[in-house]
Formats: sequence, C-alpha cells, structure tokens
Amino acid sequence: MRFPLALCLGLVALATASQSPLQRRVVKEVLEYFHSRSNVQFFFKEQAVEGAVEREDPSGTFVQLRVSLVQTACGKRAPRRQNCRTLENRRKPTCLACYKFDSSDVPKVLDKYQNCGPSHHLAVKEIKHRDEAECRAVEEAGKSVDVLYLPGMYAFSKGLPA
Repeated sequence: MRFPLALCLGLVALATASQSPLQRRVVKEVLEYFHSRSNVQFFFKEQAVEGAVEREDPSGTFVQLRVSLVQTACGKRAPRRQNCRTLENRRKPTCLACYKFDSSDVPKVLDKYQNCGPSHHLAVKEIKHRDEAECRAVEEAGKSVDVLYLPGMYAFSKGLPA
C-alpha cells in the first residue's frame, strides 16, 4: 500500500517541479477559489494539471490550466492539511483556469476566468464553448486596440488640465 502512495506523491512532486512559477500561482489560486465556495465542505488536493498553456505577448502572459482535484478526509477548515489522506471513489472535480498577467516584475492579474465542476460537467458542449470564449477574452486582456486612420479622417483628443 505504501508503494502506490509514494509513487503518486512522487508524480505530483514531479509535475509541480515542471510547472512555471505563474502556473503554480494559478493552481494555488484555483484551490483557494474552490475552497471558498460554500458547498465545499472537505479539503481537496491537486491531483493533476493537464493541458497547461503559457503564452507571452507584449501585453503580458496568458496561462491556461485544467486542474484535477481529489477529495481528502479532512474538513476544509482543518488546521493540519498536509497529513490529509485522499479518499478513493469520492468527488474528483476538475477546474479550468485562464489567467492573464501583466509583464511587471511581480505579475499582477489583469483578468481571470475559473470554472470548477464534476469532470463530466466541463465536457458538456455548451459549457465547453462558453469556457473557450471566456478564455479567449481573458487572453485578450491588456492588449491595446489598434485604430485605423484613413485619409480624410480626423482624430481629436481632450487633454488633461495643466
């Protein structure tokens, strides 16, 4: 019994080591978001991170992750969460997270979208389309709008008082 547990913990550690700092930050924020929901009574741990996307552009960095969670035997307000054993055949929700960070030294969140539910819930066609649209909108956050000026057009701007 100890070997499968050690193997599982080793795989989680390996996955965590391969994540970028922004991806680890998103996973942390997703767990905080999930545990803040009133219908969540137990503590959940990250089981796997799938479909990690990280793209940079002049407006910042876009991160998209699908985080699989697993329920533990501890209540969500338990003081010692490190020793919580996972429960097999219990709730295993999946969260989709899309975040856009600015390009500063300490990246600030420009926009974000999170959706957590049962793993089959996020596969429903309508929800999947909504998630894709929301993530595209998050990725566009912070990008400037290009204005096209054609001959004969005039642009006016109101300056700030001196």
